[in-house]
Amino acid sequence: MKYPFEATIEEILAQPDQYIDAVFSCLESEFLVMPKGTGFIDYPVFEKGYEALKAATAGFSDLKAERIVPVIKSMPISFVVLRAMLGFTPSEWGYITTRRTGIAVSQGYARTFDRRVRMNPEVPLKPSGMIAARLEALVKTACILLCQGVPDVQTDQIHRLDKADTKRGLDSIRHLAAMGAPYAMLLYERFLGRPFAGHRDSVSELVGDSLESAIEDVLSRAGISYRKTKRAEKIEGFDQTPDFIIPSEFNPQVVIEAKITEDDGTARDKVTRILRLVTLSHNQEISSKQRYEVIACIGGRGFGERREDMRRLIESTHGKVFTLKMLDRMLDHSRLREFRTR
Repeated sequence: MKYPFEATIEEILAQPDQYIDAVFSCLESEFLVMPKGTGFIDYPVFEKGYEALKAATAGFSDLKAERIVPVIKSMPISFVVLRAMLGFTPSEWGYITTRRTGIAVSQGYARTFDRRVRMNPEVPLKPSGMIAARLEALVKTACILLCQGVPDVQTDQIHRLDKADTKRGLDSIRHLAAMGAPYAMLLYERFLGRPFAGHRDSVSELVGDSLESAIEDVLSRAGISYRKTKRAEKIEGFDQTPDFIIPSEFNPQVVIEAKITEDDGTARDKVTRILRLVTLSHNQEISSKQRYEVIACIGGRGFGERREDMRRLIESTHGKVFTLKMLDRMLDHSRLREFRTR
């Protein structure tokens, strides 16, 4: 099988489907395995928080802030358990707390506090002043919401608390805590929220970093000078900053864009970003030649869903599309070979 980076642009234009299939054949998806990252909570730790919360509230029969706040201070992971019972993100919890109590709990503060707890889930907290007031406001709001159950909504709406453990307030919570949740209902709620959705979102940057790290390894082993840009960094001459510039931003000869996605809709957006870099290169033509070469390094099943997008990507980059399996071959099949020193 011949890959697009091994072909001339004439060969690609003549038989694009052959090269699309070649790229699709070596795309790999890592959606079943995720990095834990910092702040990951293992189940035994989470369970400790759950049991502490259950004991302090007499089996969830007396859900009051004055019972729960001391538990959170001594066993901070209980805070995350309480949030899981709500089914809210930290930002959502902070927002509704501000609305209901009048105590300002910004979304940024809520995220920071939640992360602080996840980083040290069993280290006691000693909050004071405004931190203590915000914690109490968050817990009071949670208690009110969990005790009241689901309010009436329109027939074409569904309330976020319409879950097996919170639908009828404390009665639902006590029932599930006493007898265990029906498996079908748990699966249904997972279907609505996607298993590991919150954690996957929190480590999405680490998933992308795996491809960038592999590219850095290839470039470093070849002794190639490069500039790795930071997220959201502005580089003069680029209205869209690429992930890597070779040999430097002052003399760009090769740019590399690294993209991973498991979703075909997101893949289309990422292809558009790469095509924009090609357009920028064409706008800086010198003697009808590209000022810099654009290389696309891609991964994830999302890129394997839209043939037309892949055709555009292959043709616009003149075949310089590489997957994680093929990164080593970048050195021989692109202008990177001009900058190799070992």
